[in-house]
Order: sequence, then structure tokens, then C-alpha cells
Amino acid sequence: MSERLKKRKSEHALRVEFLEAVWYESKRAGLEPALVLGLIQVESGFRKYAISSAGARGYMQVMPFWTRSIGNGDAGALFHMQTNLRFGCVILRHYLDLEKGDLFLALGRYNGSRGRAEYPSAVFANRRQWLGEE
Repeated sequence: MSERLKKRKSEHALRVEFLEAVWYESKRAGLEPALVLGLIQVESGFRKYAISSAGARGYMQVMPFWTRSIGNGDAGALFHMQTNLRFGCVILRHYLDLEKGDLFLALGRYNGSRGRAEYPSAVFANRRQWLGEE
């Protein structure tokens, strides 16, 4: 996976640190690392400081209100790699549990587009690339 990410993160040590953090946080939340990488690719294009028009932040585009629910209220922490990955994975796991394991619906909730296919389809397509299936 390191070679695939080279275009977006050129420095080897940073790339390895990022991939190790993705692996750790995804496994901790019971998620597949390739799925999390696919989600990150769609959400932020692997940009640490990405901010959406709705105000979502970081790699996994976490909304600041989550810092009050599952953090200490510091929205600035969403630009910290480990924090952003942890929050994003915990949130996706929460939605997956809420949707009784239906990943399509959970991804829709994550993105705020529940019931529409574009977002889950994009994440699934990127997941397949990370798995080397495309």
C-alpha cells in the first residue's frame, strides 16, 4: 500500500506512519483498512488539513460537533492524524452498528447521503483499488 500512496505522500517515513495509524485505528474499530483508505481517498484525497464546505475536517472529514460527543471538545484536534483517524473509524463503526452491519447504509450516514448510491459506490470503488482488485 505504501507504493500506491507515494503519489499523495512522498516521504517514506510519513507514509509508513500514516498507513500504520490507519491499520491500527481501523482494526481497533473492527473495520477493514482498505475500506478506511477508500473512505479517506473519497473524503479528503489524503489531505490532512482538508475542510469541507460543511466544516468537516481532516483526512476522514469529521464534523467538529463530534469532538463534544466523543472527545474533549477541541475541534482543532481533528487536524491531528491519529485523532482524526480514531474519530472517523469510531464514527463509521457507530453507524455500522446502527445499520446492523449494512455498510452501504452506514457509509451513507457517515457522509450524510443515506439512501443515495454515489458516495458508498465511490468508497467501494476506492476500497477495491486498495485491495488490488482493480
